[in-house]
Amino acid sequence: MIRYFSLLMLLICTSCKPNDNAYGDDELEQLTTRELVNRRDDIDAELDSLARLSYRGGVGNVGYRSLAYATEARNEWIRIDFSQSELIDQVILIPSIWRDTQKGFLADGFPKQFKLLGGLKGDENGRVIASFGYDNPVDVERVAPLLVNCDRVRLDWIKIDVTRLSRRAWDKKFILQLSEIMAFSGLKNVALRQAVTVSSPLRYEGGGRESGFLVDGFVPYIMDASQGIQSLAYLSEVGIGDQPKLALDLGESFPVSSIHLHTVDVSDTVPQVTETSYALPKKFRIEGANRDDFSDVVTLVNWELQNAYMIGPNLMWNTSNSSHRYIRLVADRPFIKTDEATMGSQIGFAEIEIYSKDKNVALGKLVKASFNAVSPARSIEALTDGRNLYGDLLGPRRWMNELARRYELDAERPHIQAALESRYEQQQNRLESLTWLAVVLATGIITTILLMRIMRMRQIGMIRERLAADLHDELGADIHTIGLLSDLAATTKDDPEQLKTLHRRIRSETERSAMAVRNCTNMLDADGLYADLKEDMERTSRRIMAKLDHSIKIEGEHYLRNLKARTRVDLFLFFKECLINVSKHANATKFRSHLVANASQLTLVVSDNGVGLDEGENEIPLSLTRRAGFLGGKISLEKPEEGGTRIKLLVPTKRWSIIRKFNILWAKR
Repeated sequence: MIRYFSLLMLLICTSCKPNDNAYGDDELEQLTTRELVNRRDDIDAELDSLARLSYRGGVGNVGYRSLAYATEARNEWIRIDFSQSELIDQVILIPSIWRDTQKGFLADGFPKQFKLLGGLKGDENGRVIASFGYDNPVDVERVAPLLVNCDRVRLDWIKIDVTRLSRRAWDKKFILQLSEIMAFSGLKNVALRQAVTVSSPLRYEGGGRESGFLVDGFVPYIMDASQGIQSLAYLSEVGIGDQPKLALDLGESFPVSSIHLHTVDVSDTVPQVTETSYALPKKFRIEGANRDDFSDVVTLVNWELQNAYMIGPNLMWNTSNSSHRYIRLVADRPFIKTDEATMGSQIGFAEIEIYSKDKNVALGKLVKASFNAVSPARSIEALTDGRNLYGDLLGPRRWMNELARRYELDAERPHIQAALESRYEQQQNRLESLTWLAVVLATGIITTILLMRIMRMRQIGMIRERLAADLHDELGADIHTIGLLSDLAATTKDDPEQLKTLHRRIRSETERSAMAVRNCTNMLDADGLYADLKEDMERTSRRIMAKLDHSIKIEGEHYLRNLKARTRVDLFLFFKECLINVSKHANATKFRSHLVANASQLTLVVSDNGVGLDEGENEIPLSLTRRAGFLGGKISLEKPEEGGTRIKLLVPTKRWSIIRKFNILWAKR
């Protein structure tokens, strides 16, 4: 029973080990199930903290597209020259995105193999900063930004040198297409609105694809942070004059490095119900000063809307780092609302960010205007609260990094989940197998217990029967001998010497009977009993058949010495029982015994010249049948022509133990 439980526990412990060949990914193969669960939970927790990939609607530019080719092995390049040397620590490539009818949003024309080069003025060859698609394939369908980290290298220019193109969607030709290229020094995008040259400008530039759109700061995404609460954009009342102004006091003078304007969130419906340029002035300037009357004004930004491709959710400019305390936005040509109900000038923004050394110094500052908001929900405080319609605002670098990280995690999670589901399925299969195994083992254990109980009861019954047989055969023979000696003593009472001899023999038989009773149970396992079977049989014959003419013939004595002790005892007691039956019932004057032993069987024949059996009577005495059953042998009774009785016993000495036990049980029936 202990073996069954040990086997069950071994199988359970073995089944908890993961299958080494269950997954194709080498990294996943090395992880345990618990590590996979922890990794999936870590991914889910990190995803909850990252900006979401939300795509813009409406009309806007989609970046730059090269000439189209029939083969992918074409060299195309894009070069951006900075206005001054910059310490670059990260370059970001933002793909152009299209909508596939089967897969959804995918990148279009993203380079399959390229290098990022960079150099200083006068060095036209530059050096390789990073390469992609040479050792590992590039995911040309990625919709998220591709990050290229640099070791703060000083550069005057960067170049995307493409050697293998990918197909565009609609005609399957090979092109190079990107939405935006950003180059960061710290948190500042130093590639913003810099000079761009390309290897294959289109025959005509215009519409939504121009090389200059690569550095205008517009990306195909909406800033949708995972943190922060919703904030509605500021929107002024209608009819605020021909030149409305918004003024901001930073509290102290700061070197202004860049300015970001977030336009009014047009709509959260699909399609959007408001034009992209809603409440955005057609022409405006941003000025800085250190006096509140702007008598020392400096123009930082001068912008005019020329077409719909100049508008995006975020308008960004780098400035000259001049220091200012006061910032003013002057709408030289304000937006004009032309609804039937209301008509007039109006201005609105979601946020105004003024950066000084990577910090938004306008955050939380008060913006002043000479006009009211259109409603309390569109308060002017929203201009500097650091939030938009979706939550907290993020700097451009952090935003792009979070989108890239989300894309990587979104791509990794299905593999983790598939590996877990595969392992769960294997564990479920193992559990079902173990359940069936447990049922089989439990059934086996119960069956074994029942069989052991039945065998124990049979064994007890056999022991009882054997003890009864041994008492009958051993003690019965002694008592019969005592009776015979008593009869002789009665006939020789006139002969004192012979009577004295008979009394001694009666006394000896009495002691032998007492010893037989004491040693009866020892006969079950005593190895030394009847070790010399021939001598014991002859001595017993003389003792029981003293007055009869008897002879014993034994062949194959060396085989007898190799018999098991139990077989010797049973054979001797069978022979002894034959003598008792002859002496008690046969009225014989002589008998013969013949024992033949060989390698395969024993044959014992006992015959007498007695009265024999009556006509039609052939029943073998029960005591002999029982003893033959203990030996696993076959017994037969014959009536010779010359009279008397012949008993023949055949005992196989080489037989499978289970077959012999079956014969023993069958003989007991």
